[in-house]
Amino acid sequence: MALQFDNSYLRDLPWAALRLAPDAAPAPRLLAFNDDLAARLGADPDDLRETAAAWLSGAALPPGADPAALAYAGHQFGGFSPSLGDGRAHLLGEVIAPDGARFDLQLKGSGRTPFSRGGDGKAAVGPMLREYLISEAMAALGAPTTRSLAVVATGEDILRDGRRLPGAVVARIAASHIRVGSFQFFAARGEAERVRALADHAIARHDPDLSGTEGRYLAFFDRVVARQARLIAEWMGLGFIHGVMNTDNMAVSGETIDYGPCAFMEGYAPGTVFSSIDRQGRYAWQNQPLILGWNLARLAEAIYPLFDANPETGVAIANDRLDRIAGQYQAEWLAVMRAKLGLSGQDAGDQALVDDLLAAMPGADWTLTFHRLAEAATGDLSRLRPLFDDFTAMDAWLPRWQARGPDATRMRRANPAVIPRNHRVEEALDAATAGDLAQFTALLAAVRAPFTPDEAYMLPAPAGFGRYVTFCGT
Repeated sequence: MALQFDNSYLRDLPWAALRLAPDAAPAPRLLAFNDDLAARLGADPDDLRETAAAWLSGAALPPGADPAALAYAGHQFGGFSPSLGDGRAHLLGEVIAPDGARFDLQLKGSGRTPFSRGGDGKAAVGPMLREYLISEAMAALGAPTTRSLAVVATGEDILRDGRRLPGAVVARIAASHIRVGSFQFFAARGEAERVRALADHAIARHDPDLSGTEGRYLAFFDRVVARQARLIAEWMGLGFIHGVMNTDNMAVSGETIDYGPCAFMEGYAPGTVFSSIDRQGRYAWQNQPLILGWNLARLAEAIYPLFDANPETGVAIANDRLDRIAGQYQAEWLAVMRAKLGLSGQDAGDQALVDDLLAAMPGADWTLTFHRLAEAATGDLSRLRPLFDDFTAMDAWLPRWQARGPDATRMRRANPAVIPRNHRVEEALDAATAGDLAQFTALLAAVRAPFTPDEAYMLPAPAGFGRYVTFCGT
């Protein structure tokens, strides 16, 4: 069965994108292919695999595709860029799954567009396989995320930092690519009716029960806030650091999007930053909830005129909603932490219990600590103690937690044994860049089963690994 396309974004909002074809990869070769995702989209995985190298690299277009680069703006590290857009990506169209669900199919690294701003529009094998790997890990961990259908080597080299690297394209699947920055693009130009049309399209796409209802724009904003609060709480619970929480990287669908300089925190340090371009720590682990509120304030600025015919009333409504975000996020964070600590019900002391655990944890491995707390719930501290240089604070904390009757079974469902450990990721990507996919394939299998202990992939980086730095790959 072939992919079934329908291109509602271009049909409803023809002024929100530029129709153009991706560059044709000269010698496409399939590096990774997601059989499960292909089946979810309604394709026969074996059939699609035969054409994937061409269709998912730009060498040929699948029937029904209508490629385009989407327009959006965005605040990048706090500074506003009024015209960003897809500078190295092409939306092929929307695939309709057998159950009627709609998914964007986008190629990334597929060549220059009018939004490229001097870039070459291409991508290297390493960053594209990183997106495939980390997005599959996030899906297995239960965090809302875009996913990758395939990574295709293009057969041409690209230049990065004076090095020639093999080029690649990733085919990304998303609930949509509508971002906070999509609204900012038209709001910044004073195009109120286009902001409204985009909002109506987004509502029909993501919250169809609100379509045509009175007060739908405010209700839509509330839904976006709720989805994003849940998403960031999930990130925090996993120790995940996105690295570039710009407004153009915040999707209204509530999915994690744009896996650039992302990584998972190992030793607990709230100020952890991995991105080479985040020199001030704006998007550090501890700051992600603050940026959640900041980004949503930018969305409110773009759409508040839709909240009420009176602009002053619209501003007042927006400010009221923004004042609630910190409390909404805190409730989601506490729910995540209750699950990680195996706590049922609610207790007034749970927030202090969480805070005091974090105060005792600096330096201890984030993932292993929670994984081994499940053993501590049954009274076995033998593998938990070695994670701490000083266990004094934990000795005081454990009886308080155990008095809440933690459920070890629930904890094992909430706390992964395996995450994409930074040294393993780099080893796999380096080998893949050199032409050997064996380590990547093995690591991918491990992160797709994150709750299954696998000692080979559970341990943190060795002492000689050094400080980990990630790069966007652009």
